[in-house]
Amino acid sequence: MSEEGPPKLYANKPRKAQLKQFRGQQKSNEFSSPAAMGVHGHVAAPPPPPPPPPREPFVRRYKFVWPILLAVNLGVGAYLFLGTKKKDIGEEVEQDVSPVSTIDTTAPVVEMSVSTPLITNPVVKREPIPENQQRELLKWILEEKRKIKPKDAEEKQKIDEEKALIKKLIRSKSIPSV
Repeated sequence: MSEEGPPKLYANKPRKAQLKQFRGQQKSNEFSSPAAMGVHGHVAAPPPPPPPPPREPFVRRYKFVWPILLAVNLGVGAYLFLGTKKKDIGEEVEQDVSPVSTIDTTAPVVEMSVSTPLITNPVVKREPIPENQQRELLKWILEEKRKIKPKDAEEKQKIDEEKALIKKLIRSKSIPSV
């Protein structure tokens, strides 16, 4: 009694595992059929799909980025290095130029007794600062000296001496004129 006809209707819905098992049985029946048999009687399996091409490493995928990254990095490094060096050199040049005389570097010159008139700025006479303003100024200086953080014992001793002198001037009856 074979039932060839319309598909069989199930009373209950089959589970996925049962459906997979049923489909697996159908595929095995197809492969074992005489049409699928080879010349030697072996089952011919379909060729496996080709494996996906191996994925290149990150470094090789973006190899055009590395020269750009290297050039930018070197440029920033050179800018920072030369930028800080330039300021230091400028300060050193200003300090070194002032004490050097041009007479030492040039050929010996015969001295002549030509006197140049000395140009002096006229001294401006200013009004004296009142004593109460001088005391306020000394108090402000003392407060600033107290805020200073000394780096070593020698500097601390120097600051203490200056503070003692300022305190002595504040306590005195009259402040000496400068």
